[in-house]
Amino acid sequence: MSPFGSKKNRSLSVRVSTFDSELEFKLEPRASGQDLFDLVCRTIGLRESWYFGLQYVDTRSNVSWLKMDKRVRDQRVDLQANNNTYVFSFYAKFFPENVSEELIQEITQHLFFLQVKQSILSMDIYCRPEASVLLASYAVHVQYGPYDYETYKDGMLAGGELLPKGVTDQYQMTPEMWEERIKTWYMDHEPMTRDEVEMEYLKIAQDLDMYGVNYFPITNKNKTKLWLGVTAVGLNIYDERDKLTPKTTFQWNEIRHVSFDDKKFTIRLVDAKVSNFIFHSQDLHINKMILDLCEGNHDLYMRRRKSDTMEIQQMKAQAKEEKQRRHIERKKFIREKKLREKAEHERYELEKSLEHLQNEMRMANDALRRSEETKELYFEKSRVNEEQMQLTECKANHFKTEMDRLRERQMKIEREKHDLEKKIRDADFYVHQLTVENDKREAETEKLRKELICAKMAEREATALLLNFLNSGRKSSTDSLLAAANVHVTQSNNAASSLAAVSTPSLATSSSTNDIDTAGGAELTTHYLAQGDNSSGISDDFEPKEFILTDNEMEQITNEMERNHLEYLRKSKKQVQNQLQTLRSEIAPHKIEENQSNLDILSEAQLKAGENKYSTLKKLKSGCTKARVAFFEEL
Repeated sequence: MSPFGSKKNRSLSVRVSTFDSELEFKLEPRASGQDLFDLVCRTIGLRESWYFGLQYVDTRSNVSWLKMDKRVRDQRVDLQANNNTYVFSFYAKFFPENVSEELIQEITQHLFFLQVKQSILSMDIYCRPEASVLLASYAVHVQYGPYDYETYKDGMLAGGELLPKGVTDQYQMTPEMWEERIKTWYMDHEPMTRDEVEMEYLKIAQDLDMYGVNYFPITNKNKTKLWLGVTAVGLNIYDERDKLTPKTTFQWNEIRHVSFDDKKFTIRLVDAKVSNFIFHSQDLHINKMILDLCEGNHDLYMRRRKSDTMEIQQMKAQAKEEKQRRHIERKKFIREKKLREKAEHERYELEKSLEHLQNEMRMANDALRRSEETKELYFEKSRVNEEQMQLTECKANHFKTEMDRLRERQMKIEREKHDLEKKIRDADFYVHQLTVENDKREAETEKLRKELICAKMAEREATALLLNFLNSGRKSSTDSLLAAANVHVTQSNNAASSLAAVSTPSLATSSSTNDIDTAGGAELTTHYLAQGDNSSGISDDFEPKEFILTDNEMEQITNEMERNHLEYLRKSKKQVQNQLQTLRSEIAPHKIEENQSNLDILSEAQLKAGENKYSTLKKLKSGCTKARVAFFEEL
């Protein structure tokens, strides 16, 4: 047997990645692209398969779509980087014109939601910052369900990728600030099922300028670099620096035939009077992709304008029945939820009342305990006051006794003072008398001194006479002379005695006065010492410290959480625009101008001009086809 036989019969390993799952298959070697695509659709339960395709990277590192009519192994899938495993990505290849009218299955909506969300986060689809916040709130709703204040925790949204990096870099805002604004929108959404939220997301996303547009670099006859945008409604031509606002457009109903020759692409228009629409691409691979997308979008465009096939009618009928069933179940669920919320509210109110009563009981017990403590403190204070009163009474009695003693001592001192004053008066009177007598005696002393002098002179004279007498007549005159001498001597002695007597009373008077002063000083000293003893015996009055009873005020915090169940109607575009304008005004002060990209600047200019995706296309379609072709060629 040839060694290649077993190799041909070996099955193919295939891995298909969707946005929420990884699928692995074993295919027969002769399996075609359509076989693999049908297998994937059956596995995930997808019936609206005409929007999707299998994308892969070929051996030249070009992104390509799997051809349905060729075998899988014959298409140049790069196997070197995947260990001989065929790796494909299941993506939406074509986009509907109106998601709410065309998408039928939930799985279809979900796959579109995941792909569009990823394109916005990766900035393949430009989205204004305020619209990014709104879409992020819907993405959170899809992930976590309706907002529930009991389960929502601050920081819960910080872990996920919710906003494009270009948006967060453009504003000087913390993740907490972005989360707060996303949370505001999230709280505003009514409770919806996942498919309803995803549909709301897609309805907003389809209004973005770059939604559903596949861009390819081309040039016109003037070699001007342009972008060709293949969309669900036609072909758009964009300036090289502006992917938001098309320069001109051609709808599929204006195009008859699309073909290419090498790098030259030719588009024949329905109007035979108009020349062909010709442009050039970079290589043949791009032309193949453009042709493939043009054919698919053109077929879907024409199919939408025809009556639905039986398959689609059946799908829509089933989807309608399913929606009605879900609507009934949802009403039932809402009714049961309201009853449960009512019961929970009543339970909450009862628990709140119970908690309030328990708090009141606890407060009453605390008040009773504080009253008991206060009572004990008052009893203790009363006992201390009684002891203080007894001590005060003892001190008062002591003070009274001491006052009586001091009063008696004061009276005694007063009497002694009175006696002393009397003695002093008597002493003064006596001193006065002694002074008068002393003056008299001094006069007498002076008189006696003079007499003594006279007596001494007489004595000397007598002595002289005596001597003379002795000499002359000693005998006869001796007796007379002795008598005269005796008289003079007696007089002298009397004068000396008088002088001594006068001096002695004066000295006695001085001694008596000193004794009186000493006695008086001793009495006064005793008096003041007694007063000093009196002052030292008086103690300070007892002042009992005042007792202040402080009760800790307990604040009763009642969290009245009222969940206002407002009937929510689907927001019209005007309401959404008003909310977006409000958010735009809120975050405008945090904008960092130098971090703005070219698309941000173009979007701001478009917003100021009051233009949007639909108004621009409407304006471009207003001219005739010939004029638009001529405009393209002159670019």
